[in-house]
Amino acid sequence: MASSKVYFTDMHTEFEDSLLNKLGRLITEAGIEGMDLEKKFVAIKMHFGEYGNLAFLRPNYAKVIADKISAMQGIPFVTDCGTLYAGKRKNAVEHLKTAEMNGFNSITTGCQIIIGDGLKGTDDVEISVDKGYVKTAKIGREVADADAIISLNHFKGHELTGFGGALKNLGMGCASRRGKMELHTSGKPSVSKKRCRGCKKCLSVCAHSAITITDDKASIDHGKCVGCGRCIGMCPFDAIYANMDESFDMINCKIAEYAMAVLRGKPNFHISVIADVSPFCDCHGENDLPIIPNVGMLASFDPVALDKACVDLAQKQPMIVGSRLHINSKGNKPEDIFMCVHPGTRWQAIFEHAERLGFGSSNYELINVK
Repeated sequence: MASSKVYFTDMHTEFEDSLLNKLGRLITEAGIEGMDLEKKFVAIKMHFGEYGNLAFLRPNYAKVIADKISAMQGIPFVTDCGTLYAGKRKNAVEHLKTAEMNGFNSITTGCQIIIGDGLKGTDDVEISVDKGYVKTAKIGREVADADAIISLNHFKGHELTGFGGALKNLGMGCASRRGKMELHTSGKPSVSKKRCRGCKKCLSVCAHSAITITDDKASIDHGKCVGCGRCIGMCPFDAIYANMDESFDMINCKIAEYAMAVLRGKPNFHISVIADVSPFCDCHGENDLPIIPNVGMLASFDPVALDKACVDLAQKQPMIVGSRLHINSKGNKPEDIFMCVHPGTRWQAIFEHAERLGFGSSNYELINVK
């Protein structure tokens, strides 16, 4: 399989230079200026971080990308879709508030912020996939409507997929609520009787009459439920939740299919930052010690090659003493840092399936940029 070009710059800076300047040089060397973005809506897909988490990428990185797009006569906007779980980003209002508290606004990012799947996570577009696991990917409408996609990714560990990079940011991050239901589970949502107040708001969004109220508590008939997840977004008391029952391998395979659907037919470009490599996703309202030192920034037109380059660079780094990696490994550097931090995960599955799909290559040429 042919190799893809991945461009890399480290985190070292000299006087009167900065990481932001280096990022600008990196994306220029990687060829972003060759994209035709004139008068095109360009989605910069990134993670705003759950409130309380401090490992997410600062908005300053996004501004470098947005300014470059604007200089190319494109129309940039920063976007992310809502979460499936109960948290501070479950609907667009809370999501935008969290983004602002974490420093994201039109000044700091250089463009507007738009939540990709609507007010309650239900505004999406179905994109045909039918490649083994997913028949149609349910993608946030604003992402699907964009003319071009640029992913800006915080590379880190992840409790389900082993690591989180470009493919997860695209595949999981661009999915609407029912898309995330499909990615995480083959089952249906359930109701916490302890949290349920019997408010009946869930009844108004169930198109299949699967929800009933008995003794002021909701219950879901899984025989009628289709797993769309709309009731999760509607519940004001976080009483309805998804049963996370898919295997780790299957989640990775589904993410690859979703990422492919997001990018299909659109100019796309991808940037990853290996810094503050927390063991868990930025969806957590906290972040543990980084497991490895900061490494650098990478860019490529191939998100599969980009993720593989990030994995390989991360595996070569020393452990940070006191981190979860150091503790789990009992002080002995493991052969696979991601499986050591999250036993049972198998990150290789996402590359295996992406290549079966003909979606990118895990073979790459690493090109250094000063």
